[in-house]
Amino acid sequence: MNSRILLILTTLLTLCTSCRESDQERVARLVQEWQGKEIVFPEGLVFTRFVKDTVDYRIPESDYKVVVYVDSVGCTSCKLQLHKWKTFIAQVDSVTGGNVPFLFFFQSKDDKELRYLLKRDNFNRPVCIDHDNRMNAKNNFPQEMTFQTFLLDKDNKVKVIGNPIHNLAVKELYLKHIT
Repeated sequence: MNSRILLILTTLLTLCTSCRESDQERVARLVQEWQGKEIVFPEGLVFTRFVKDTVDYRIPESDYKVVVYVDSVGCTSCKLQLHKWKTFIAQVDSVTGGNVPFLFFFQSKDDKELRYLLKRDNFNRPVCIDHDNRMNAKNNFPQEMTFQTFLLDKDNKVKVIGNPIHNLAVKELYLKHIT
């Protein structure tokens, strides 16, 4: 009887470990799933500067755009690294003449913290505070922050998924597509 139980447990363990997706397989699956997928922007988005001043901002028509979605889970400052975004945006602006819009969507529960972070880093670009999480509801973004940033083409279809601030290879992909 003990050997039979051991055999069953070994078989179950083997099945569980063989069915588990590796990190590399998961990344490949996410890239394949999101490649070419259209990002839908909800109606009536409101953009602000420093989470305070509403600005008249419409998502521009362009060959490419970068969409950054930040949820309220975890350390917002750690995720954002706004100083690195400013550097990357300046780099993209220099090679495109400022023709690639960067769209930041924050699903924030703490406007005060977000305002502090934006002011601290003097990040004065328009951002959308999405209290009702409408952007994610329309698009069902991946849970992991690494896969909540997208390079879109003129039809809002995903060309590259991944955060260029946290991954140099992804940054190079963005630059390759944009230039």
